[in-house]
Amino acid sequence: MGLRLYDTHGRTVRDFTPRISGMVSIYLCGPTVVVPPHVGQIRSQVSFDILHRWLRTKGYKVLLCRNVTDIEDKIIGRSLSEGKPWWRITDLVYRSFARTYAALGCLPPSVEPRATGHIPEMIEMIEELVAAGHAYESDGNVYFSVDSYADYGSLSGQQAKHMRITEENERGKRDPRDFALWKRAKPGEPFWTAPWGEGRPGWHLECSAMARKYLGTEFDIHGGGANLIFPHHENEIAQSRAAGDSFARFWLHNGPVTHRGEKIRKHVRNPLAVPALLDRIRPVELRYYLAAAHYRSPMEFSVEAVEEAATAYRRIERFVFRVASELGSEPGSALPIQFSEAMDHDLNVSQALSAVHAAVGEGNAALGSGDVEMAAAKCRSVRAMLNVLGLDPMSENWARETHLQDVEGAVLRVARNLAAASAAQGDHERARVMELQIDMALRKRRQIKHSALIR
Repeated sequence: MGLRLYDTHGRTVRDFTPRISGMVSIYLCGPTVVVPPHVGQIRSQVSFDILHRWLRTKGYKVLLCRNVTDIEDKIIGRSLSEGKPWWRITDLVYRSFARTYAALGCLPPSVEPRATGHIPEMIEMIEELVAAGHAYESDGNVYFSVDSYADYGSLSGQQAKHMRITEENERGKRDPRDFALWKRAKPGEPFWTAPWGEGRPGWHLECSAMARKYLGTEFDIHGGGANLIFPHHENEIAQSRAAGDSFARFWLHNGPVTHRGEKIRKHVRNPLAVPALLDRIRPVELRYYLAAAHYRSPMEFSVEAVEEAATAYRRIERFVFRVASELGSEPGSALPIQFSEAMDHDLNVSQALSAVHAAVGEGNAALGSGDVEMAAAKCRSVRAMLNVLGLDPMSENWARETHLQDVEGAVLRVARNLAAASAAQGDHERARVMELQIDMALRKRRQIKHSALIR
């Protein structure tokens, strides 16, 4: 069976065949770099990283373009409220995203364009839309005319009379549904010079222009979170196709992550910001948690759910390490049919993980009966499957993490030895203080997965 993916636009799972044989082109909506990444944003990156890895496993070359939105209303709002240059905010936040991607084992994209580096391409696209009658200028702003594009609403399934208005109905708009392609600069805001005056591009236009530059007028897959279907992706389709581009052939969207039943919002001090979570959760266990549910299903983030996922991953990890220490282990290349079929059916990672856990169970049984050849074979199979998911505990990314844990343990042993030496020399007060400090450090680590995780 070949790869089948759920296309949001067609509202069905259908066969995937790339536009160019042997090559898959993907545009993935990347971050708006206003605050550090929260767990909902990173779920999207992990989901599409698994797609990236599966396509490579199937022998495809992958051209992945993941953009960076580094100019947008929220960025400007934070800049003005904090009195900091917008570019300083975006640079620091971008670095936080980059560190988080690397920590969670996400493969780098082929290209990672920033919106501010592509203003000329955006101006060119706006000029095309104005010339074609799909956009109009009003008092230094340029708006896309929704009424000029007959298929508007086809991605989200909304009808014009029930359509949610997502932008302010500013004076000069012909229709409340029309959206900004170019925004006139207000005092104190960053700006670029365009035929319509000083201003900046609209958020929706940025992705259309960058996708065209790096992937061409037609490409295979456009990905992002389900929260982007309307208005962002709806507007992308409208402006790109109105400009003559065929645009994306498949639309893939991952489900949302909620906490206590509510959407996770972007805040500077967010307890669900991934950099904060990674102080408390092993990165590989967070990746396992985010990957384990089907990518389109909604997730409710909780401490208990993360603990359950961590426990499941550790069972896999213990088996791999046990076989590696006793028998040696190299990752296999052959994948079980059940695993491949699950991945080919719209990236059903939860079903694929069932194949992983079944192989671990069989491997442990083989170890128990002394069948070392079977145990080694199962370990190779497990590592091959985990490699596809970016979860092989012996891969370079996670082996480095294990090494750091070993270092932490060694430091604690040295501290205990120093405390014992102080006691042996009669300095019982110093030994008592050191033991208290060690105990406090260990207690703090144990609390990580409980109330300290989410306040």
